[in-house]
Amino acid sequence: MRWKRIFAVFVARNREFYRDRAGLGWNIAMPFLLVFGFAFIFSGEPEALFRIGVLGEAQESSPVHTIRHIKLVSYADPSEAVQKVERHQIDLLLDLREAPHYWVNEHSQNGYVTEKLLLDAYRQANHPAPHRQLVEGRALRYVDWVVPGILAMNMMFSCFWGVGWVIVRYRKNGVLRRLRATPLSAFEFLSAQVLSRILVVMGATAVVYLGADLALDFVMHGSYLTLLLVFATGALCLISMGLIIASRIKTEELADGLLNMVSWPMMLLSGVWFSMEGTSEVAQILSNLMPLTHLVEASRAVMIEGAGIVELLPQIGLMAAIGLLLLGVAAALFRWD
Repeated sequence: MRWKRIFAVFVARNREFYRDRAGLGWNIAMPFLLVFGFAFIFSGEPEALFRIGVLGEAQESSPVHTIRHIKLVSYADPSEAVQKVERHQIDLLLDLREAPHYWVNEHSQNGYVTEKLLLDAYRQANHPAPHRQLVEGRALRYVDWVVPGILAMNMMFSCFWGVGWVIVRYRKNGVLRRLRATPLSAFEFLSAQVLSRILVVMGATAVVYLGADLALDFVMHGSYLTLLLVFATGALCLISMGLIIASRIKTEELADGLLNMVSWPMMLLSGVWFSMEGTSEVAQILSNLMPLTHLVEASRAVMIEGAGIVELLPQIGLMAAIGLLLLGVAAALFRWD
């Protein structure tokens, strides 16, 4: 009898799972989406192994053009370019404006190899070797690069599910129907949700940031005020996206599926885990259309490159404008029941 009862519950649970078409479809479709998504993203040309910064114009006859598997990056500001070498963001900096000379970080493994390739290219071309200048600086670890993306991704999930999913639950449980009987307008209700979630998200992000910094000691070259402004406008944008999804949906299951459908492409294409350089052109275009991309790039620019508010005004303004626009659209579409 015991095994019959176990079997009966086993069969009932399987039927319940198979009848949940949304859950079943997501379990089957998700692995395919991930596999084809990564195949699509990395269908572009492979990225160069080494990066050489160049001050001035490198003529076609310059020995540097004979080096294979390198990418030349032009810079106008010498101090900015030298700083890139110090932080291991480029492997070597070559100044071609007057007497050729170069900067290399003696602690950079890629810089060591790139320097050997450069000197060999000059020797084979029978050109005098450029003068060498050494710089020092801490290597940019993967954790230093990925932390801004993880903070932004965590904000996205908190914004989507902390507002979008909760409002759908309010609608299902009849909370919104009771609020409808009050003088509260849809815009006022949604604005309060936005302000509340921004406060919660910023507090949680600050705790995660401080805890991770104590454990990992990652780099922070910019201003905390600038980073705060970037995160605040990014949170506004992401919360408003969640409100658009939640404006009319009645079930948590459908909200879950739609929020996943929006969040997963952004997590893959926004440069959270890997640089979008070297990915396919279409993938880069799609990436630039996603708000999370601008949040990740802006926070990374503050923390790694020391960018200020003025430099990031285009991205901050874009995220704020998108957030306010989507908030207005969500208020217009909003249904209490």
